[in-house]
Amino acid sequence: MIRIGLLGIVALAFLQGAALGQMRAPHASEAACEEPTLRCATKATPAFASDGKLWLVWMAGGQVSVASSLDAGRSFSVPIQVTTKRLNLDWGPDARPKIVVDRKGGIAVAFSIFRDEAFNGQVLYTRSADGGKSFAELKPITASNESQRFEALALDQDGTVFAAWLDKRNRVPAREAGRKYEGAALFFASSRDGGATYAEASLARDGTCECCRLGLTFAAPGRPAVIFRNIFDGGVRDHAIMTFTDVSTPGKLHRVSNDDWQINACPHHGPSLTVAPNGTYHVAWYTNGKARKGLFYAHSRDEGRTFSAPMALGRPDRNPTRPFVLAGPAGTVMVWKEFDGEKTTVQMTISHDDGETWSPPKAISSTTDTSDHPLLVSNGEHVYLSWMTKADGYRLTAIEDQR
Repeated sequence: MIRIGLLGIVALAFLQGAALGQMRAPHASEAACEEPTLRCATKATPAFASDGKLWLVWMAGGQVSVASSLDAGRSFSVPIQVTTKRLNLDWGPDARPKIVVDRKGGIAVAFSIFRDEAFNGQVLYTRSADGGKSFAELKPITASNESQRFEALALDQDGTVFAAWLDKRNRVPAREAGRKYEGAALFFASSRDGGATYAEASLARDGTCECCRLGLTFAAPGRPAVIFRNIFDGGVRDHAIMTFTDVSTPGKLHRVSNDDWQINACPHHGPSLTVAPNGTYHVAWYTNGKARKGLFYAHSRDEGRTFSAPMALGRPDRNPTRPFVLAGPAGTVMVWKEFDGEKTTVQMTISHDDGETWSPPKAISSTTDTSDHPLLVSNGEHVYLSWMTKADGYRLTAIEDQR
């Protein structure tokens, strides 16, 4: 992969570092916290089960663990370790463990590790068939020995788990043939047994940026949709979207916007995607292109073939970062982070007309220390902000309707 400036990655990782409260949130972190406990976590990802139970997967002390909460994140069950030994977990700014929970209580988890000092990765997965009491032995999601990173998981209505990730396997044959190879490729695989086993990995698209998170969801039953930073002609790294015909068949590539960000490096700042029940695609992303700079939002009413004009998010003088969008039961919600020189706030806006208009931004949480990316999660009735900070631990905050 393209060599990444180590100091730059370390700085970005530090800025997003965080700690969670263990057993009873919030609890602040400790210095040099190296235990695999919630209070030592650096990344955490939530998912609601169909019974309303909140599941949280996190990485801490070189290991991955899960726990559940029956009281909206105020307290958690005794953690269960997914891993059995310390691993070199992928600590890149856009990397985090992933989790989906099916209607039968099966839990699928995936995450990536670094295999060498050149940041080549490997995606590992596992599944719990007993409601999170234990997890199966970790397995690689593909037999390829080349680098895989930035996995994403999505759960279909029938229980199928769809996985997508960035993969470097095509660089070797390209170089052997004397062809230039930039970036990585988008690969995918699906699981019909709830994440216990995955089909053989397949190529969806070559020539993607290699170090930004993917946005993944199901646009309709059997039809995954993924947004990612693509490499267009001239080395321009703008966002693109692909809706699959089915879980085995990639669809056409469509450009989200012409930002004209020409950069031969890794932005470490991926997009977010949600699809509303009526089929509208909502996307949010970051760019530093010639055409526009900062955070932006757009929507599509034709399955991602065309998008509305980009709408700027946040105050440019407060370095808006890490947007996340989710179509929930009360409207479409967006959050992002801003920094005013003293504290970091999570800003929120809501649309009740399918993305046509948005409420004035409102600060809904803040911290004076380092923090993780803000995430949104829904239990089918309410949308919550999932955020962890070094000073205050894990927070699950209900989004209030602004009408």
